[in-house]
Amino acid sequence: MVEKLQIVQQRYDEVADLIIQPDIIADQKRYIQLNREYKDLSVIVEKGKVYTLLLSNAKEAEQLLKEEKDEEMIAMAKMELESVQSQLPQLEEEIKLLLIPKDPEDAKNVVVEIRAGTGGDEASIFAGDLYRMYTKYCQAKHWQVSFVDASEGTAGGFKEVIFEVSGEDVYGTLKYESGVHRVQRVPQTETQGRVHTSAATVMVLPEAEEFDIDIDMNEVRVDYFCSSGPGGQSVNTTYSAVRLTHEPTGIVAQCQDQKSQHKNKDKALKVLRSRLYEMELSKKLASDAEKRMSLVSSGDRSAKIRTYNYPQGRVTDHRIGLTLYDLPNIVNGDVQRLIDELQLHQNTSKLKAAGEVL
Repeated sequence: MVEKLQIVQQRYDEVADLIIQPDIIADQKRYIQLNREYKDLSVIVEKGKVYTLLLSNAKEAEQLLKEEKDEEMIAMAKMELESVQSQLPQLEEEIKLLLIPKDPEDAKNVVVEIRAGTGGDEASIFAGDLYRMYTKYCQAKHWQVSFVDASEGTAGGFKEVIFEVSGEDVYGTLKYESGVHRVQRVPQTETQGRVHTSAATVMVLPEAEEFDIDIDMNEVRVDYFCSSGPGGQSVNTTYSAVRLTHEPTGIVAQCQDQKSQHKNKDKALKVLRSRLYEMELSKKLASDAEKRMSLVSSGDRSAKIRTYNYPQGRVTDHRIGLTLYDLPNIVNGDVQRLIDELQLHQNTSKLKAAGEVL
């Protein structure tokens, strides 16, 4: 452990020197990557300092116990040693997790797409419920949520809704939400009182920066049209809404949230870039056997991951077999406990895969 921490310290000092070099600052891609690495390494370095201090304190206490004759000093040394021994195991586990290489995507912002699946109007209402759940969760995390585009359902909710989330380690947190979410409840449109099962698909795409995906705008068809829905006086009067079609792949992105055509184009381009990036990332995940086998991998977006059962007031995550009987709070934005359990499962798997070599 000490040797590995020394290696981290050496790399930390190296990166600290690199990020002030003019040629690195001039290369934005390299500069951003090194800044992220510096931030990640600084967390390990700080933990390492605490760990080294505890080891030093333990060594001093052991030395005192061997040499000291004074009863009061011996008692103090024993207390110090017990204190250190109680802190070390937890700290070692934290450092082990930190030493596992982070997914470089985790620090990215995201584009979230929620689409109604099977279930007709009820699926659209459920997609709206999921949108509300995630926006409330993001607000509680002090992340910024920016609406991009939506197609409203006939009885409420959304057939499709797209929004951006920006903040710290957003993709690393929300990536576990990708997949099919299922709801079991009596729909508002049901007259017989029967419980129906409906579904909605959630896709969490890591936001691609310009240097991640280079889009040739000659391959992108740009269409302008009038906005529909809420938006004030400019709705249906100006061609502010923008639709982008990437002709080589057929991927389409549009935005009509802003009154400015230019701003809508920028947002649509961000979504298009993220979809193209996610397509490439999915190919990478598919070729990575370890990630493909992971129960909580975000690679398979068609997998049923969670059920929200209203009659029983429960939420079940099928990937790890976790059931919580707290549905009202969860659908009101309290999804952190689910994410914590998924992250814990993923981290345990990573530690196991690392073979406890630390």
